Amino acid sequence: MIKYKISFFAFLIFALLSQNVISQTDFNKLDAKGKKHGVWKGFYAESKRSRYEGTFEHGKEIGIFNFFDDTKAKSIIATREFNAKDNSAYTIFYDQNKNKVSEGKVVNKVFEGQWKYYHLASKNIMTTEYYSKGKLEGLRTVFYLSGKIAEEINYKNNLKNGFYKKYTEKGILLEESIFKNDQYSGLAIFRDSDGNMVSKGQFVNGKKAGIWQFFEKGELVKEMNMSFPENATKSKL
Repeated sequence: MIKYKISFFAFLIFALLSQNVISQTDFNKLDAKGKKHGVWKGFYAESKRSRYEGTFEHGKEIGIFNFFDDTKAKSIIATREFNAKDNSAYTIFYDQNKNKVSEGKVVNKVFEGQWKYYHLASKNIMTTEYYSKGKLEGLRTVFYLSGKIAEEINYKNNLKNGFYKKYTEKGILLEESIFKNDQYSGLAIFRDSDGNMVSKGQFVNGKKAGIWQFFEKGELVKEMNMSFPENATKSKL
């Protein structure tokens, strides 16, 4: 009878230990073809704390993945919601106080479409920009905390191309210029915070060229040929 009890308890302990081992390894598994399947967890190399958690379906990420900072608090610093249909992942980055930092779509691990960036510890948008295959493409807009537009500039193939405008928070246009391949090109007008014109002229390959006009309180006071190096050196935008 005593031997029976010992055998029974030995079996029970073995069963409990076996169950514990199974529960501890019920993630980071592979399917029959060697592809990630089911719940996967990543860990920081030194601290061994959780780095991410998410689910794979035969090698493809599905649903929401959470990414954590390397602290005991295990704060979520990013989430990615995967869409198997177009291989995209809607990504949101957070600060350690759970405020959004930026958000947008990633396709094949590069930015795609609209991305939004937020002012520090605020729900107000600071910048909107658009991407095509990881490169800036289209209008990029910067906003003041109040929501008023601060800057507008167009991009093509990751370079500034087209009209650029800069405003005060009161809506006064400080600068209107043109960019080509990331350089000033063509007519540019600069104004002070009261809206009075300060200078006006042409840019060629990023440098002032030809006759530039300079103003004080909106009145023309000087004209200079900025094609001469000595004049270009003295001038300011």
